[in-house]
Amino acid sequence: MTLQNLSILILVATVVMIFFVTLIGFAARYKRCPSDKILVVYGKISGKGPAQSSKCIHGGATFVWPVIQDHAFLDLTPIPIDIKLESALSLQNIRVNTPSTFTVGVSTEPGVMQNAAERLLGQSMQNVQDLARDIIFGQMRVVIATMSIEDINADREQLIDNITKGVESELQKVGLRLINVNIQDITDESGYIEALGQEAAARAINEAKKKVAEQLRDGEIGKAEAEREQRIKVAAAHAAAVEGENTAKITVANSDANRREREAEAARKAVAAEKVQAAQALKEAYTAEELAERERARREEATQVANIVVPAEIEKRRVETLAEAEAERIRRTKRGEADGVLAMMTAEADGLKAILTRKAAGFTDMVKAAEDRAELAALLLITEQLPRLVEEQVKAISNLKIDQITVWEGGRKADGKTSTAEFLSGMVGALPPLHELTKNVGINLPEYLGRVKETEQAPPAAD
Repeated sequence: MTLQNLSILILVATVVMIFFVTLIGFAARYKRCPSDKILVVYGKISGKGPAQSSKCIHGGATFVWPVIQDHAFLDLTPIPIDIKLESALSLQNIRVNTPSTFTVGVSTEPGVMQNAAERLLGQSMQNVQDLARDIIFGQMRVVIATMSIEDINADREQLIDNITKGVESELQKVGLRLINVNIQDITDESGYIEALGQEAAARAINEAKKKVAEQLRDGEIGKAEAEREQRIKVAAAHAAAVEGENTAKITVANSDANRREREAEAARKAVAAEKVQAAQALKEAYTAEELAERERARREEATQVANIVVPAEIEKRRVETLAEAEAERIRRTKRGEADGVLAMMTAEADGLKAILTRKAAGFTDMVKAAEDRAELAALLLITEQLPRLVEEQVKAISNLKIDQITVWEGGRKADGKTSTAEFLSGMVGALPPLHELTKNVGINLPEYLGRVKETEQAPPAAD
């Protein structure tokens, strides 16, 4: 075998090998979907319209490209869910217990199936069951809240239809569909449904007893008519009988009268018993109605509490909150005013302290200027205050109010003064002298400011 032939054989073998490897790889990536599952192909999905996150196939098969695509399966097995719904509020605000069993599963509708691929792929059966249970719980409460107790108890088909519409629309958002709904029982905490059942039972019993009494009455009437016809025919047949037969008829008539009396007594007892039973049934019905009215009154009381007491309590809290806020505002305002007063008084005290400090420094400089002669410094201070001292002297008579002065002028006296002059000098002399004022504070004025005239001593009295 030549080298060329060997190369051709190797090339052919390589091509065949590549073909078989490709065929095996294609077969391995060609995925078939069982009837009880949904094949979800995700990754790079090509197609018309907007980009898709996955491609769902129910039945059939498809090729899954390696590297850029992968696949998974969604199980279509039905999922039973027990819903122990308790204390759900109805339209009449009565709490209802509705234990039910729901059966759900992954939907195979195209749009809903896409939702399941996006939200349930990779989730366990328990997680899917918990998600569906939460959705069903919420929708059942919404549906029961729109129906009255009478509708819930009497029309089960309407209740199931409403629940199906509400639940299925919500389940489709996560890719599920509702397969079956089974309402096991309907009870309420207040006993309203039981009272309705007792009322219906009492009504049915009364109707049955009424029909029985009517049948008994018709039977007795027929029997009496048959006996009447029989007696008429017998009496007509024995009309020509002998007197003994008439006596026998009288005896028979007396016996019939006694029998009819007993029959009437038995009929009276039967009618009385029927009336007693009817009265008992009415009593039970009235009792049920009384219980229903009490429950309705309790519901109305709760409604009034919610409409009146609760808003009043809220208003009370609002007023208290506003009052506390106003009190806090007043406290803060007063605290701010007190801080302002304290700051103002502190500033005044600082100003007074500065004034006194300056005065003390001025006094010190004045003493130094007087060459440490304290009396000279005091004299300078007094000289500075003389205008104020004179002003104070003038104020002593400035506030005197003299409406009228009458002076009897007698001419000049020996000293050359008139009475008017003496009066005026007397008023001026009533002012405290300047030297006397300074002496009162312990200061002697210098002589160049004048001296106090010595008062002439009165001559001693003659013995």
